[in-house]
Amino acid sequence: MTDSRQSEGRATLRDVARSAGVSTSTASLVFSGKGPVAPATLERVRAAAVALGYAGPDPLASSLRAGRAGVVGVLVEGRLRDAFRDPFAVTILDGLAAVLDTIPVGMLLLAQDITDHGRAVAQLSTTALDAVVFSLCGPDDNPAVDHLAARGIPMIGTGAPADPRVTQVLIDERGAIATATDHLRSLGHERIAMVAMPLSPDRRTGPVSEERLRTATYADARERAHGFRSVMGADAPIVEVPMPGVEEARAAAASLLDLPADERPTGIVAQSDLLAAGVIRAAEERGLSVPEDLSVTGFDGIDLPWLAHTLTTIDQHATAKGTRLGDLVARALTGEPIADVTLPTALRIGTTTAPPHP
Repeated sequence: MTDSRQSEGRATLRDVARSAGVSTSTASLVFSGKGPVAPATLERVRAAAVALGYAGPDPLASSLRAGRAGVVGVLVEGRLRDAFRDPFAVTILDGLAAVLDTIPVGMLLLAQDITDHGRAVAQLSTTALDAVVFSLCGPDDNPAVDHLAARGIPMIGTGAPADPRVTQVLIDERGAIATATDHLRSLGHERIAMVAMPLSPDRRTGPVSEERLRTATYADARERAHGFRSVMGADAPIVEVPMPGVEEARAAAASLLDLPADERPTGIVAQSDLLAAGVIRAAEERGLSVPEDLSVTGFDGIDLPWLAHTLTTIDQHATAKGTRLGDLVARALTGEPIADVTLPTALRIGTTTAPPHP
């Protein structure tokens, strides 16, 4: 039979129960799968649901009753397709997802326009979220923080935004890059340069001045540049790329590798493994051998099976970093206090560094 109230709107679980001749709690067990129901009763409830056009419990109502949306937002700086092209970013997300699956909650990826961070706020305002993770590099200031804090949504980042309301999973950016630079110095290299990731959303290309470094707003790139110059001095050459990709690094390295042989760097510290791969390509295109003519270090510790070298790199253990992000989310969702944590890094020696050629 059909309940007269169906003409007034969406069928409810109570309507289905009445039509099937069972209690609402019994009908609820059929749809939740959380309790034993006799097969005949099961079929009767399902038949009533089909007849009434009932598709199942309203997920929004369920989330309101539970006090949880069942979704964690992951805010990504720039375009999502760029994040999926970065093996380090993908590995971070993989570690995060592994923990979220156990809670369980879903993961919603949200892109934040680098030229207009405010646009993401409009999208966030219409989305029910239990927590937000700033998973990759981004600026020190982000208008999304005020919006999310006002809603009482926990926020976890990896160094940005730099706000006390965001709990951070950090590494010692300066110290780690200084370790890579010291490694080249210990091999006997004196002419050492850096290829840097974007320092600010304006994504410039070319040499990095002291003023550019002073006003940089991307914490990871800025701190790695400071760590490099803490070893090599304020005049040590740094070249910035507009995007942290292989081809961008290949183009940026040209300004360093096309110098006369007695001025050309014998070692280059790259701020990521993808940038290091681009530097190696630029060197080999010029007939330079790595590491005989040029030593190169990376940063991240990702797997690059297509590169005919094993990078000397700073391994920041991306899977463990993503897992720690997920652990903090899980604790925040239970109401447990969470605090900043600093994770270790390690210099991993590969085949791309050696003493300079005589």
